[in-house]
Amino acid sequence: MKRFLLIALVSITSYLVFSQHVSTTIRRYMAKHPDGTSTSVSVGTVSNGSLKNGKLIPYRGTNFQYFDSMSYVNHRAFVHHKLKKTVLSSYNTLESKSNRKYTIMECSNKTGGKLYPHRTHQNGLSIDFMMPLKKNGKPFYGLDNTGAGHYLLKFDEQGYLADDKSISIDFDATVQHILVLEQEARKNGLQIKKIIINTELKDELYAAKNGSQIKAQGIYVVQKLTPMINALHDDHYHIDFAFTR
Repeated sequence: MKRFLLIALVSITSYLVFSQHVSTTIRRYMAKHPDGTSTSVSVGTVSNGSLKNGKLIPYRGTNFQYFDSMSYVNHRAFVHHKLKKTVLSSYNTLESKSNRKYTIMECSNKTGGKLYPHRTHQNGLSIDFMMPLKKNGKPFYGLDNTGAGHYLLKFDEQGYLADDKSISIDFDATVQHILVLEQEARKNGLQIKKIIINTELKDELYAAKNGSQIKAQGIYVVQKLTPMINALHDDHYHIDFAFTR
């Protein structure tokens, strides 16, 4: 028993030390990348472009977080300044609507360009958002901190986790987030150009609460993907934005 308690104590202590180290690393990284006064410039397209004066997405906020510390400190969480403002204001709006928390996944490199293994994400106007989940009908966050491995999670055509059918995609929350993003994007001279999700999940998306508004507002959801790309877009939704002015 004493040996078990000693092992548990060492494990907890190691975890706390590691967590403190990660927190310190993130704080230092953010301090090295302040927004400054320069405006961002997106060059080219999301699939062949670059980014000047990219702005770093905060690692966490009241109701959101970035998904992976290693991805973050390796310069993969930068966006155009208008998109940063859009994302943060959308979370402020969502905070007034529900207690749900959200997770941002990969964005763009500090200077844009190729972001392996993504085909896009090159000019600061693309973001991956983690699918909000629920378990037995309630918000579930148990998989939010799996890091890059989250991209490999598998969900079936109805949005249930392949390894645990008690966990599923919260399509109502997904739709709400998309509509708020479009609303805030318009205020900042942007609009949603394209949403990429596994095409087998589209029916569930449109059937969710207010899902019909995605079509009604002219928000384009991809019609067809290659089998490989399709299989990689069930755990998250990729959104490309474009300028309206």
